[in-house]
Amino acid sequence: MRKKIVLSAAFALSVTQMAMAAQPEKPKTRPSAEIIKAAPAGDWREIDPADLLVMTLAPDSSGKPRQVIIQLLPAPISQGWIGNMRKLAAAHWWDNGAVYRVQDNWVAQFGDPDEDTPQAKPLPSGLAKVPQSDYLLRAFAAPEYINPGRDAYAPHTGIDMGFHMAFDDSHVWPTHCYGSVGVGRNNAPDTGMGAELYAVIGTPPRQLDRNIAVVGRVIEGIEHLSSLPRAPGNGMYNDKAKNTPILSIRLGNELPPADQPHLEYLSSASASFRDYVNARVNRHDDFIIYAPGSADICNIPIPIRRKG
Repeated sequence: MRKKIVLSAAFALSVTQMAMAAQPEKPKTRPSAEIIKAAPAGDWREIDPADLLVMTLAPDSSGKPRQVIIQLLPAPISQGWIGNMRKLAAAHWWDNGAVYRVQDNWVAQFGDPDEDTPQAKPLPSGLAKVPQSDYLLRAFAAPEYINPGRDAYAPHTGIDMGFHMAFDDSHVWPTHCYGSVGVGRNNAPDTGMGAELYAVIGTPPRQLDRNIAVVGRVIEGIEHLSSLPRAPGNGMYNDKAKNTPILSIRLGNELPPADQPHLEYLSSASASFRDYVNARVNRHDDFIIYAPGSADICNIPIPIRRKG
């Protein structure tokens, strides 16, 4: 009996292999990098320097400069916190602050390392207290690109105006993906002021969606945060000498004209973007033999390039 079972299994395997061999080979997909490079100028959207935060860290141990550029979410999303951040940047409040928390597979957090002490830096006047209801926005239109894949954290996901979003029948909200920038806060109902910020440097913590404000994403220089030494436990450095000093954080349009960053993102409403997504989810080449046909929203990075 055992011999018959083995022979039957071998026969079934042989038939399967012959059927696979008889199938025509799938055509190789065009590389996504090639699609991005060939995208016409009209498929790119320039980012206003006024919508960029430029964080300059102290040089690394070899003296190499370190700059992190954060794109702020467009109106009307998260604007209470972003309005506060604009005031903080204009007041140069973050100057001489620090990256004081780096937790493995979680976040790099920065702001005032003395936040919870009597030495805390005073906040500028006129900052708004933002309600929890502003974690999401009443939906008024579907995102430019709707992801057909299923999601564990929201009924639907998509990409709009250069940002990963989630939505249901009535509301839309930004998601926590790699590089997303959120607002540190204490226990609810506190929502944070936008002074203490973090960047995601690990597996996307989507469980934080609708629980903490997302205000933007790092579009250049994430390696200067993700490569920092990890601290044990919750990631807070016990020795302040291990903090990474922040020299300055400025809105892009406040920098001298020659230093202002000019960046573009590939529009999620463009044909090039759809071709790019299709190439990622249906990739077939000499290396990839199985393509899933769909992707988690955070596995669809939004292409960014320097203008000109």
